[in-house]
Amino acid sequence: MDESGDFGPYEAHAPFYLFTLVFHDQSNPIDAQVLWLEERLRDTSMSPAHCFHAGPIIRREADYSDMSIKERRRILGWLVSFARSVQISYVSIMAEKKRAADSLALTLTLSRQLSAFIRENFAFFQSYDRIVVYYDNGQVELSRLLASVFSAMLFNVEFRKVLPAQYRLFQVADLFCTFELTKQKALRNQLSNSELQFFGSQRDMNKNYLKQTQKLRFPGQT
Repeated sequence: MDESGDFGPYEAHAPFYLFTLVFHDQSNPIDAQVLWLEERLRDTSMSPAHCFHAGPIIRREADYSDMSIKERRRILGWLVSFARSVQISYVSIMAEKKRAADSLALTLTLSRQLSAFIRENFAFFQSYDRIVVYYDNGQVELSRLLASVFSAMLFNVEFRKVLPAQYRLFQVADLFCTFELTKQKALRNQLSNSELQFFGSQRDMNKNYLKQTQKLRFPGQT
């Protein structure tokens, strides 16, 4: 799982908080798909072990600052193709920060949404002997929220701290977070210049990116 935003006060340039859970049955191996992705990276100047960061790819930041838009689109396209090639699904839990008076109110809003999702899909979670939640513990508030909700509702949960660079599906969670945030910004005409340049028209953005990943949403989620 991964998150976008923080628990601080509302700011106009960052109006949302969301986190994304990616579901993968570990009896379905993804080694071949990981190998395919790493082979694509060998065609670039980056290491096959490169850790994808969707936001910086779009905004031409960090490792991608010297890359053309064509190169960045190709790299992001590889990650989208990888996500679609493995047997996963996802759900994003989101709140508008201006509707939350403070961090406690934001925590309550997110907790209720996550609790409702687990309750609605309780049979799915109970069908597994063990559920492992992978998170880098990047935000203490979110770590506490996850531990509180999952532990209260399920008895077969364990938590593992991970490094994003070590898990391709963690990087996919980052991708889904970025796309879900992009969708919300597009609906409100709040896309930045760099986002507009990368995606082109909203039609192209929906066709080439958003619709490709939203097909992977957890059944019943809109």
